Amino acid sequence: MKYSLIWSLAILTAGLTACAQPGEGPSDRHADTTMEKTLTAYHWELDRIVDENGAAQASGTLPHGQSGAPMTLAFQAQRLSVTGLCNVLSAAYNTQGDNMRIRQVVSTMRMCPDTALMRHEHAIANRLPDVATWHVAQADNAAQPLTLTLAFSNGGQWVLQGKPTPETRYGSAGEIRFLEVAPQTITCSHPLIPKAQCLNVRAVQYDASGLKTGEGPWHALQGDIEGYHHEPGVRNVLRVKRFVRSDAPADAPDQVYVLDMVVESEHAAGQYSSE
Repeated sequence: MKYSLIWSLAILTAGLTACAQPGEGPSDRHADTTMEKTLTAYHWELDRIVDENGAAQASGTLPHGQSGAPMTLAFQAQRLSVTGLCNVLSAAYNTQGDNMRIRQVVSTMRMCPDTALMRHEHAIANRLPDVATWHVAQADNAAQPLTLTLAFSNGGQWVLQGKPTPETRYGSAGEIRFLEVAPQTITCSHPLIPKAQCLNVRAVQYDASGLKTGEGPWHALQGDIEGYHHEPGVRNVLRVKRFVRSDAPADAPDQVYVLDMVVESEHAAGQYSSE
């Protein structure tokens, strides 16, 4: 098996620095930097898998995670993360021109009851180190999304479609926060929805070693957390990114929260899992 099941917040968030390769010229490095910015400015959703014989399988026919979202790849600071499965996969990657190398694939350790999804996840994890090249292309129609093609050493391909990252959409890096989400929603005030239901959250503080140092008061969160699907009866601790919107509508909050990672998940019955 080509990957190990390891949970470590440090491993999943560590950045590895890429070094320039011998023989690179200034124009080559500029082109690489431009393409790398495009790669990291988007989240890449799997559209189809093409095998070595050219037969394509659409993403909609493949197992999906609990939220129903497709498998999504995100590239940042020489780290690759894969979501939309049972667990979150993480790996180091580096590029040189149109070549890509992915290595040191690790996974969170959640066991899912969907055996088909688990088999698919293992296949994805074992496939990642075989990526050989990458290419980003714009469709003929500018309204269509960018396409990322990852080609494997045996001739197979993954074809993925790009969606701008929150950093790209909101024009900033965002602020990392930790929020605990209570198992049940609460009634909250909304200008357009009578008796609206909001997530009941409180801030959680950690020190540099990852130890919890404090908690804030519970309060209703105005708006949703992008990328988070709340399951009633389940308590979660989330790592989120907070963005400030300068163009927020009058009936919407000017702060946007985007899910970055599920740190803890606990069912009301007491079943506990860390992701």
